Amino acid sequence: MFTLTVRDHIMIAHSLPDPFFGPAQQLHGATYAVETTWARPVLDEHGVVMDIGVASQLLSGVLDGLRYRNLDEHPDFTGRLTTTEVLAQHIAERLAAGAAGIVGLDRLTVTLRENPDAWASYTLELPVLNERGGPAPVP
Repeated sequence: MFTLTVRDHIMIAHSLPDPFFGPAQQLHGATYAVETTWARPVLDEHGVVMDIGVASQLLSGVLDGLRYRNLDEHPDFTGRLTTTEVLAQHIAERLAAGAAGIVGLDRLTVTLRENPDAWASYTLELPVLNERGGPAPVP
């Protein structure tokens, strides 16, 4: 399996209003390093997983909707706790939608690093497309 990873970062505010989260129940800020790893079993006709510029633009576009926002007020998270895991899933699903037309991608993992000692990831299996945009045959 071949992979390509690009990263960016976001600064957000949120609260986690459940006693489980102790002091994080209160409104606080977080800065996340966001890593996205795209995977495919076979390189494309250019010998790459995907274009690094495209991967970076997709990530930046998704993160722009979260940067410097209070996620407690963000409509995508109404009624949801914005844990690191939930944010990783949200970002992965938006990225997958943005990359839906890229042929041959198999998997996407989004990792949010809250600090050097703590991070969470979400992996999404992608529907692999053939050159015509349809499902690729199963080997």
